[in-house]
Amino acid sequence: MRVLVSDNLGEVGIQMFKDAPGIEVDVKTGLKPEELKAIIGQYDGLAIRSATKVTEEILEAGTKLKVVGRAGIGLDNVDIPAATKRGVVVMNTPTGNVVTTAEHAIAMMMALTRRIPEGTATMKAGRWEKKKLEGRELFQKTLGVIGYGKIGSIVADRGRGLRMRVVVYDPFVPPEKIQNDGFEALTLDELFKQADYITIHVPKLKTTANLINKEAFEKMKNGVMIINCARGGMVNEADLYEAIKAGKVAGAALDVFETEPPGQIPLLELDQVTCTPHLGASTKEAQTNVAVQVAQQIIDYLTSGTIVNAVNVPSVTGEVLAKVGPYIKLAEQMGLLQAQLIKGAPKEVVVEYYGDFKGIDLSPVTTALLKGLLTPMVKEVVNFVNAHVMATQRGIKVSESTIASHEEYTYLITAKVVTTEGESLVSGTIFGKDDTRIVRINTFRLEMIPLGHMALIHNLDIPGSIGEIGTTLGKHKINIARMQVGQETGGERNIIFLCTDTPIPQNVIEELRSLKTVKTVTPLEF
Repeated sequence: MRVLVSDNLGEVGIQMFKDAPGIEVDVKTGLKPEELKAIIGQYDGLAIRSATKVTEEILEAGTKLKVVGRAGIGLDNVDIPAATKRGVVVMNTPTGNVVTTAEHAIAMMMALTRRIPEGTATMKAGRWEKKKLEGRELFQKTLGVIGYGKIGSIVADRGRGLRMRVVVYDPFVPPEKIQNDGFEALTLDELFKQADYITIHVPKLKTTANLINKEAFEKMKNGVMIINCARGGMVNEADLYEAIKAGKVAGAALDVFETEPPGQIPLLELDQVTCTPHLGASTKEAQTNVAVQVAQQIIDYLTSGTIVNAVNVPSVTGEVLAKVGPYIKLAEQMGLLQAQLIKGAPKEVVVEYYGDFKGIDLSPVTTALLKGLLTPMVKEVVNFVNAHVMATQRGIKVSESTIASHEEYTYLITAKVVTTEGESLVSGTIFGKDDTRIVRINTFRLEMIPLGHMALIHNLDIPGSIGEIGTTLGKHKINIARMQVGQETGGERNIIFLCTDTPIPQNVIEELRSLKTVKTVTPLEF
């Protein structure tokens, strides 16, 4: 078996490959895409960090490729659907650098507060500006933590160690979980109003992009300080610049930017901004951890078939996968749908399996559902190994049961999610060999293909209502690729699923919502 290391990897990881029986390793970093494409067909495994782009074209050229391992968490540089289609396992190392990233956020906060970068710069320039560079104490200040995953929870704990009052916002973690850990659970607006420091630890999604903007700054205390060591684009850089110039924000510590490297942007000209070039995970310990983990995972898979920390394949035997593979795909789609439908933090997930599943281990299917449910909610990458653990950490109770038959379907999966604000029920089945379908959402029955850019619309079941929706989309040159309509049992509403060639822009969503026959519009992505 041959492994290619195409990015800089800790020497300890490379040595592990060299020492592994039956493994040959080549280290070739800095390859251009065409150079990688020319040689990837020789290798069974590929070890990367963030520089190598594993595109569909590279995967097609990797005719022997069995596994891609990322030394780190983020997988933005890997085409996971294309890898899955070709049967290539994609792994990451989700725990190797969480402490390092959390510590960097705390270090940035302290450096910003005591004006250490300014003090260093002025002294090296031959100036002694002791009075000008007065700082302030962290003691008894309020630290607002947005996102209570692995990194956010460590930051909260470190803040408590500094004797700060720590308040937390995470809509996907039950408030009682945060409170049991010794912190205060607040709404986002409450956090904005009360925090002296705000640090961000959430994934970059549609709902979190531009999270800290002009409107948010207006709700904050005068003199607030902002720390972002998560992802660029969640703090609006133009709005932050104006808020600092106006005196609303006393300072900001940024490790990530909308564009990286950011170049010469106005924000970096301000003395009140402390910045680092995406160093959150850059410590010797973290790089050693991820190098060891990715090397061991690739070796284990190539030599024994053991799968650890895969994001696209569950840890099951080939025989079981052949039996339940379509249901694993269906369950993940159902979980992803629930994540986009529910309101509030999940408290309980109840899964029911209808049909003759006798003797089949359905735990990978439940895991897939949890993976789909949690993926849009948390900063860490959710995979088939950690999904159950992450659910437990968030106080989510998971139960499953098997029922011998269903009156309408040969096989059916039903997933009910109970949240702090209500509950949602989704049912799905398989048509033919592997065509997934959603056949029920709460009181609505339908046949929905969960694929692509979609919108869920609740509208009144009266003549002309569907036509109005189509006309509105057509006016904006948005093509409807598929449409499924379901009726409410004993009700007066329809449920419509539209699949469009392109995502529906927010202004068009608002226009649809303004139609008299439309009750709600929810954009969905699969």
